[in-house]
Amino acid sequence: MKFLLVFDFDHTIVDENSDTWIVKCAPEKKLPNGLRNSYRPGHWTEYMGRVFVYLGDNGVKEDDMERTMTTIPFTAGMVDLLCFIGENKELFDCIIVSDSNTVFIDWILKAADFHKVFDEVFTNPAAFSSTGYLTVQNFHAHHCPKCPKNLCKREVLKEFLNKQLERGVSYTRIVYIGDGGNDLCPVMFLKKDDVAMPRQGYTLEKKIAQLAQDLSPVECSVLVWSSATDIMSYLKLLIKE
Repeated sequence: MKFLLVFDFDHTIVDENSDTWIVKCAPEKKLPNGLRNSYRPGHWTEYMGRVFVYLGDNGVKEDDMERTMTTIPFTAGMVDLLCFIGENKELFDCIIVSDSNTVFIDWILKAADFHKVFDEVFTNPAAFSSTGYLTVQNFHAHHCPKCPKNLCKREVLKEFLNKQLERGVSYTRIVYIGDGGNDLCPVMFLKKDDVAMPRQGYTLEKKIAQLAQDLSPVECSVLVWSSATDIMSYLKLLIKE
């Protein structure tokens, strides 16, 4: 018996958006209007690339960015939840699928000593250039019309499950924990034994509710959470079954 836990990162593991948190490094902790207004829907990664150029141009160094990122708060109850999962790794495989980037997630997880809780992290690859600028690329290319250009979380989940099957690993149940609009696509891929856990009051919960109203509900069970303590309570029940 093994369960797969799939986590989003921003507003799920951490209680903020890591990409907007980095703006605290900018002069006067804000971005110029021209840069802020350059975002086009579905093209967030390119926009963040421009933000990182602006930070680099203003002398913001890797150390400054790391110091700022590691002050981002975890969601209420999340530290206890991740400790619980870490103590029960024989029962849980755990992955992150996020529209953040490898550098930010790595810094945050390592600073809190949670990197060993997660088996894999799927997010936009980022690195510092030889000139000290942070650069970010799209995670992959895909053909899903519902998702942002750089990341379809359903594709990521499907590929991961197929690779695991090739290794002889299958899961009793998938539990998907997220908050955002881009978490709906993978939730719609889940089967009747699986569980979607949308964060209360956030976009994912509203979109799932709308589907139910439109008489085309998701196939999986839905359990809403407001604190990660709610998630831990469910996982404790799960391993007793």
